[in-house]
Amino acid sequence: MPYQKKTKIVATVGPASQSKEMLLKLAQSGANIFRLNFSHGTHADHLSRIQAIREINAEYGYNLTILQDLQGPKIRTQLVENNGVELIAGNPLTFVMDETLLGTSERVGTTYTSMYLDVKPGERILMDDGNLEVKVDDIDYDKKEVHTTVVYGGILKSKKGINLPGTKVGLPALTAKDEEDLYFGIENDVDWIALSFVRSAEDIAAVKEKIAARGGRAKIIAKIEKPEAVVPEVLDAIIDATDGIMVARGDLGVELDGAMVPELQKTMIKKCIKHAKPVIVATQMLESMTSSPRPTRAETSDVANAVLDGASATMLSAESASGQYPIEAVSTMSHIIEAVEIQQNNIPIVYGDESAIYFKNHMLKGEEDSPTILNDRVIAAACRLARDVRAKAILCITSSGYTAYRLSSHRPKADIFVFSSDKNLMTQMGLLWGARVFEYDSANQNSEQISHNIAKILVKEGYLQKGDVFVTLLSVPAQQDLRTNTVKMGIIDKIADEVEAGQ
Repeated sequence: MPYQKKTKIVATVGPASQSKEMLLKLAQSGANIFRLNFSHGTHADHLSRIQAIREINAEYGYNLTILQDLQGPKIRTQLVENNGVELIAGNPLTFVMDETLLGTSERVGTTYTSMYLDVKPGERILMDDGNLEVKVDDIDYDKKEVHTTVVYGGILKSKKGINLPGTKVGLPALTAKDEEDLYFGIENDVDWIALSFVRSAEDIAAVKEKIAARGGRAKIIAKIEKPEAVVPEVLDAIIDATDGIMVARGDLGVELDGAMVPELQKTMIKKCIKHAKPVIVATQMLESMTSSPRPTRAETSDVANAVLDGASATMLSAESASGQYPIEAVSTMSHIIEAVEIQQNNIPIVYGDESAIYFKNHMLKGEEDSPTILNDRVIAAACRLARDVRAKAILCITSSGYTAYRLSSHRPKADIFVFSSDKNLMTQMGLLWGARVFEYDSANQNSEQISHNIAKILVKEGYLQKGDVFVTLLSVPAQQDLRTNTVKMGIIDKIADEVEAGQ
């Protein structure tokens, strides 16, 4: 069987990719997770996309994951004349807290009508991803106006993003629109919900409460894009509270010195791996492919480095949502990932070798005082055994997902195969690095039967063949509600004969 990548691809769905036919082609090209960006489109649009993705899973045997991305408290300019006005360096520009104002080169409206209460003289206001910059001179509290001077000019178009680096913004993490969108996502059983502009662990806790109150099962991705969120103790608290992280390099690179972002990316990935949380690297990974069939060399290196860092997934935004070459963008990203992983696979595995992405974290044994320490040690032992015997695969059965998350974060060289009877859990686990997920009901079977049957499935599917060594993680006794407590090793022998005989 041809090599199958372990780093997953998140493809954003938009006008260029929303048909069922196109979604299928993207999946065939290597997309694993489809991101629905709720900054755009109606609920009817998104429902149609959700239904198409689910139909593809049912009809073609895919395990595609649905990620809902909430807009969050994004601040934007209002409409401007002719959809574009010129801002000239040195000229004054006034921000007016009037949502109906048609902007000019001298006066511009904003969607955040309390901005005048937050900004202070001397602070910067950035627009259009930092391409335009003004400096705050003074605030007229009576007229609710912010007077500024243009530092870096250019053409300001309608509805462009505003960033307030260094300003403590009073907006809530979840807006009224976000709350409506959140309930839509819960109602339609999306797998993951990305929360934008997370500033603290409390932001995540509040959303988790709302999900639980509605009986939802979606997990949370915290998008790290605010300076407040990368303060070490705050970031640690966010990672503890969330189910996964997105390194949202767009706004993060605008509000912080862009030179800080690469190291922050590496730090976040390391922390997420340590805590067994999936981590997505996002923004402008193959940006030039929105209008070009080939990426730049720098973009190729960017994707490759995210893979080498150990990211669970890399993400496409406009490239797949509205670009001219969505299929090429996904297939190109998939090709880069595969090339890097194959090169890493060819590096000999020895103890203490940090040159490969695999086992770079020296085995995640778990914290000594953790209530899951015994399970964590069993999973670590399975990974070490798989490495020592050069196993082709590690197999696990899971009803909660815990074993799969933990196993994935070891980044083993052996292939990871996860079996579950919970279809919601199956698509949720599609985001996990390396995890290939299969439906399997282990009810009324002992551990010997389970181990034999799941290995047989993989032989039939062509993933394992005669002579392959595999390691299995199980709960014994199988019918009790226990976490993983048993490691077994096997060699594909009689199972291959059974399959060949049609049994």
